[in-house]
Amino acid sequence: MPERPERPERRPNRDLPAINERIRFPKIRVIDAEGEQLGIMVPRDAMKIADEKELDLVLVSDKADPPVCRIMDYGKFKFEQEKKAREAKKKQHTVDVKEVKMRYKIEEHDYSVRINQAKRFLHDGDKVKVTIMFRGREIQHSDLAEVKLKRMAEDLQEVAEVQQAPKKEGRNMMMLLAPKK
Repeated sequence: MPERPERPERRPNRDLPAINERIRFPKIRVIDAEGEQLGIMVPRDAMKIADEKELDLVLVSDKADPPVCRIMDYGKFKFEQEKKAREAKKKQHTVDVKEVKMRYKIEEHDYSVRINQAKRFLHDGDKVKVTIMFRGREIQHSDLAEVKLKRMAEDLQEVAEVQQAPKKEGRNMMMLLAPKK
């Protein structure tokens, strides 16, 4: 039996923008570069108008009946969209989880330093994971560590709310605080 010659894989044009010759509708509503409606016409006629103005015919909405196309400079349009996306990305704040570590036998001054760190993180809009570490036999005093975590939650109650109550994880006890809205 003779072997078939391999066909090159046909990739769908889904990821390509619907501009110029890629617009495949019998009739389209056309809007020119100034925003004026030119009416409903065949894509070939709209392409001629776009070519005369040295612009592109871009599909704006394929859900409408008939689909809406606009005559514009596609390169400039794409650049503006990317620019807006970059600006939006700059303005959004991602919530990080910052960690404050201490021991249950912490001295009062060191404790106040940890409180101030946590306040700073919470004011920046980040969550705070408060961890108390145990060494050796200290793990027997997990009740004292829980008291210390509850005290910290009380001291931070005006700027934070407890998102996860104190719980033991291996040789640590942790609690998660989120900034109040």
